[in-house]
Amino acid sequence: MPPTEHTWCSWDGAELFYRAWIPSAASGRALLLFHRGHEHSGRWQELVDTLRLEDVAIFAWDARGHGRSPGARGSAESVHQIVKDVESFSRHIRERYGIATEETIVLAHSLAAVTVGAWVHDYAPPIRAMILATAAFEVKLYVPLAVPALRLKQKLFGGGYIKSYVKAAMLTHDKKEAARYEADELIFRQIAINVLLDLHDTASRLLADAGAIHTPTLMLGAGRDWVVSLKAPRRFFDGLSSTVKRMDIFPNAYHAIFHETNREEVALRIRTFVIERFAESPAPHSFAQADRSGHTFEEYERLKTGQGGPNRFTIARAALKVAGRLSEGVKIGWRHGFDSGLSLDHIYRNKAEGSPGLGRLIDRSYLDTIGWRGIRQRRINLQNALRSVIRKTQGEHRSVRILDVAAGAGRYVIETLAG
Repeated sequence: MPPTEHTWCSWDGAELFYRAWIPSAASGRALLLFHRGHEHSGRWQELVDTLRLEDVAIFAWDARGHGRSPGARGSAESVHQIVKDVESFSRHIRERYGIATEETIVLAHSLAAVTVGAWVHDYAPPIRAMILATAAFEVKLYVPLAVPALRLKQKLFGGGYIKSYVKAAMLTHDKKEAARYEADELIFRQIAINVLLDLHDTASRLLADAGAIHTPTLMLGAGRDWVVSLKAPRRFFDGLSSTVKRMDIFPNAYHAIFHETNREEVALRIRTFVIERFAESPAPHSFAQADRSGHTFEEYERLKTGQGGPNRFTIARAALKVAGRLSEGVKIGWRHGFDSGLSLDHIYRNKAEGSPGLGRLIDRSYLDTIGWRGIRQRRINLQNALRSVIRKTQGEHRSVRILDVAAGAGRYVIETLAG
């Protein structure tokens, strides 16, 4: 079945390209395909035909910077930008085609397995299941200290690209498929350094917190993969809290398992898993006992008791006690609470205070931590939301009244009204 071609407006306004295979007997269910690095959506056609999912709508995007989507080739502002694109694409499918997120399964290959895994972890979408194929949780760079060297290069000389060392013959045993890959003009064989480093960091946090994911999962690995290590995907799989999870390894396959000589076997595993998951009613995971058992409880106990030796939490707590004598922000936190109105007011002012020199330096470091930067961004988001509702209410010729029962000093409310 040939696809129809479309574009959708991503979260930041970019018009990204995708293909859609809509069956005549659609059942309100969807399979979303996310290609690996250097690829594009047109290379999914054979898999779509082989799956023979007659009542499932299938969608495949060209990630920004790939295929027919705009953007610098092989690049993005960050991996987080791509993760937000995944959320935007999922929302578009829901809104345009009327397919509920609960009736959606996602399939992601290689690098996309990390970005889609991050979407499932960070956004917790109520999807029916996810399939991660040859997941790039650990890329084989082969050069000693490659990641630190690339970080130094980026810091000293800015961005840049890394050309893929992997030839088509190292991706698949199928010579015809290797030739098609080499001749495909839509394939860009480089990756931006910032994306590669972001991929490494995102994969590291997913490996550390895989237990937060409860989504039914099928993982597919290649036994002779030149691109990614099998060790990291196994670790991710073992850490998942999913009650339904399966990992299949194809011992003789190279990385591009959807273009390998045994790709029909790969497609059969996927088809079986998809049919099984859609056949069963979705069973949302209950967190009613999360304070007594499970991944989050165990993590809390480790942090509280310091099991396994000093951890970042205990070290940070000790450092804050010392810093509290010098930094005004830390001092306010210890005295009134780090989530108190007085603490937040200090965070919003974003002005380093404390004993001259070292104290103000510590306070600046405290104010610049990612959590407090997020709080300041939250204030901007709140102000924008307030302005939007005020304009809408005024446009309807209705009176504007604001009630905030936990505004603290109310700074962002007053600033919005003043603006």
